[in-house]
Amino acid sequence: MLKKILVLVGLCTLLCQTSCQFEHAEAEEKEEETKFLVTSPLKKDTLITKEYVCQIRSQQHIELRALERGYLEKIFVDEGQLVKKGQLMFQIMPMLYQAELQKAQAEVEFAEIEYRNTKSLADSNVVAPNELAMSKAKLAKAKAELALAQVHLGFTQIKAPFDGIMDHFQVRLGSLVDEGDLLTTLSDNSKMWVYYNVPEAEYLEYKSKVKKDSTMKVDLLMANNKLFEHSGIVQTIEADFNNETGNIAFRATFPNPDGLLRHGETGNIIMTVPLKNALIIPQKATFEVLEKKYVFVVDKDNTIRSREITVAAEMPHIYVVQNGLDTQDKILLEGLRLVRENEKIHYSFVQPVSALSQLELYAE
Repeated sequence: MLKKILVLVGLCTLLCQTSCQFEHAEAEEKEEETKFLVTSPLKKDTLITKEYVCQIRSQQHIELRALERGYLEKIFVDEGQLVKKGQLMFQIMPMLYQAELQKAQAEVEFAEIEYRNTKSLADSNVVAPNELAMSKAKLAKAKAELALAQVHLGFTQIKAPFDGIMDHFQVRLGSLVDEGDLLTTLSDNSKMWVYYNVPEAEYLEYKSKVKKDSTMKVDLLMANNKLFEHSGIVQTIEADFNNETGNIAFRATFPNPDGLLRHGETGNIIMTVPLKNALIIPQKATFEVLEKKYVFVVDKDNTIRSREITVAAEMPHIYVVQNGLDTQDKILLEGLRLVRENEKIHYSFVQPVSALSQLELYAE
């Protein structure tokens, strides 16, 4: 009987020890599960990128119009074709203008004969000097009319004023065109002008940071979400702001050696802007309520409280904070959905540089 009692006591003791160890292990596991990561905002000079919707234009994009009335007799080029400066493109039926030219040439020949005869008589004092002067003036007038007829005949040939790419035709072979009718358009795409609008505040920042003789490089994100391989240079800013939008137009010039860009395309300009003493935090440390952004701040008593922040700029994985935080604040880095307002937590502090480096983002 004594042995049985001793065995029962031993078993109870073993069960109590096992239960205590299990409860202790559970407490340690619970404590580990509720330990959160906390960091602080980092203040440093950095670069941010901003995107602006843009419109792409050829540096020269003109309309080719008929200079004389007549039937379109010949078309020497095709739509989308690359043409060279001086290349013949269209021929308007020149028969009328050729006849006018021949008439003008005949009048010049007649006036020259008349002038030579009058000069011979004037040299012999047969006619007065005024007769010679009138004959000379008549010859000059005939030559002027000949030159004008040559110009009109030249207008029947439409030639390329510069190297460029043809657009679609507005007329077809045999069409009767009037003076001023649109034939087609011609684009010089060797360089492209890209226009985008910048808000007033960002314009002032740009002007304060860019020296008078320096230029700013920008990149172009094309419609297929790929970067254009050549960078552009901001060369021109328009004179006036748009009072309705508060924006001002910038113009960047891009080289286009392969002719990939065409007049009328759209895209996004990517402009890099330097920021001094920017206060940056990871995006994952924030949450949003009614389109306002908040963070959980840990106070001296390890109690978390939500705080609204104002974001000045957004980049991949990080925010630049304008208002609401400073470098002394401690903010919850992870587990935002696992906590409640005014709840005390246990945490481990992560240095801001380490927290940002884990985002695979390095602020320059």
